[in-house]
Amino acid sequence: MPTHRLIILIIGLSIILGLVIWLITSIYRLYIQISFTAPLLANFLVFIIMGLLGLLIYGFIYYFNIFSSEGSRRYKKRRPQLKLPEQKTEAAQENLQAIRRQLETIQDKVAQKALLNRSQEITDNLNRGELKVVIFGTGSAGKTSLVNALFGDIVGDVEATMGTTKIGETYSLKLKGISREILITDTPGILEAGIEGSERETLARQLATEADLLLFVVDNDLRQSEYNPLEILVNLGKRSLLIFNKIDLYTEEEENQILEQLKERVKSIIAEKDVISLSAKPQSITSQNGEKVQPLPNITPLIKRLAAILRAEGEDLIADNILLQSQRLGEEARKLIDRQRKRQSEQVIDRYQWISAGVIAVTPLPVVDMLATAAVNAQMVMEIGQVYGCEINSDRGKELALSLGKTLVSLGVVKGAVDLLGRVLQLNIATYLVGKVIQGVTAAYLTRIAGKSFVEYFRQDQDWGDGGITEVVQRQFQLSRKDEFLKAFVQDAISKVVQPLSDSWEEDREDIEPVKQPPIQQKAVLEEQEDDW
Repeated sequence: MPTHRLIILIIGLSIILGLVIWLITSIYRLYIQISFTAPLLANFLVFIIMGLLGLLIYGFIYYFNIFSSEGSRRYKKRRPQLKLPEQKTEAAQENLQAIRRQLETIQDKVAQKALLNRSQEITDNLNRGELKVVIFGTGSAGKTSLVNALFGDIVGDVEATMGTTKIGETYSLKLKGISREILITDTPGILEAGIEGSERETLARQLATEADLLLFVVDNDLRQSEYNPLEILVNLGKRSLLIFNKIDLYTEEEENQILEQLKERVKSIIAEKDVISLSAKPQSITSQNGEKVQPLPNITPLIKRLAAILRAEGEDLIADNILLQSQRLGEEARKLIDRQRKRQSEQVIDRYQWISAGVIAVTPLPVVDMLATAAVNAQMVMEIGQVYGCEINSDRGKELALSLGKTLVSLGVVKGAVDLLGRVLQLNIATYLVGKVIQGVTAAYLTRIAGKSFVEYFRQDQDWGDGGITEVVQRQFQLSRKDEFLKAFVQDAISKVVQPLSDSWEEDREDIEPVKQPPIQQKAVLEEQEDDW
């Protein structure tokens, strides 16, 4: 009872008690005075007064109860409905709104639609607030039998072979004391052989990542191949129970031994009380009269633990899962956008590297001028910035280009590129083209290193990172020296720089016709040669 109501009750009873004492004294005096002359009237008067006093006490209690019940009803009306923890749901809603804005920039319409659909599913789940319990584990570890036992009805085929459940099947369950609907999902088994087994495992893992509560079912000690996916899911934030099923196949001593091994194995990721042993479908036994008897499932420990967790943690489990789903969707959207931006940046870099190569090959320049005009082109910087949503002006582009150009020179990247490409190109092109080609191809190579460095700069929100511009440039130079890249780059250079130059040189030679001397002059020349002899 609230304190203020208790105080009112005490004060009211005290007043009534005081009135009773006063009335008793007064009535006694009045009774003495009247009883001498009219004893019957005195008795009747006492009866009336006592009745009125009883009505007064009854009326007080009655109205106090009405007041209390109305207050209770008003309190119930004012009491808000069950809501998910507000901070987590607000964070999830903000994530989903940000994701939808990100998805507008995705050019792949198929991927965009798929992510939008998932975003809507998460929003619907947030509004419905269902508790999702997913049963996960190896093929035929007893997952479907466990679902059957929970529902007391056959909801799936149970066979000895692996791969009984081929798709995720979901059923609705109600537990006493839990207002929300509980959805139990039976997943395909993991670690099955073949392409179909791998596909089913992928589906099972996807369903497991969407669970509010995960029941990981095994029928013996955990193998490493089972422990790994369990650890991954727990580290993702999945609240998990480890279920040791089929204990009827073991002696009591064996059961206790395996149970202790399981607890020890998962103690860093799952609490001891969340490791539960049971028998979802005990083996049939033969009675004394020779008849086969099917024992009842023994899953009471699981039901008790399941109910306790969902009552105590259900709201947080839903909120945590919704927040996790929105974060994972956001991460997937960011990866997709990052790949898209990389492709666009690659196109920009590819275009500018061969423009630089063509300009320098036609008009060879000193190394410093080559660097300024080709390797660190300010316009390329601006276009890469636009791809990453960073609008920079021409002055800022030139500043960044000059800064990176100086870094290329100071680190010896320019000299290293000339030497590296000079050796490779001499093996692939005619000698008469080497001089003109090396500068052009080197310009393209340096432009690519510069462009890749700027991609890292814009990916990190216009920040070179802890190692600064030096570390970024060195990393890109090392990546560009790998054999597989260098071979592909030189092949492109031959087709886009060397071959056009070779064709141009041949055309120039054809345009120059040999000068023929007149016969008389030719004769004079021959005579002069003869005189010399």
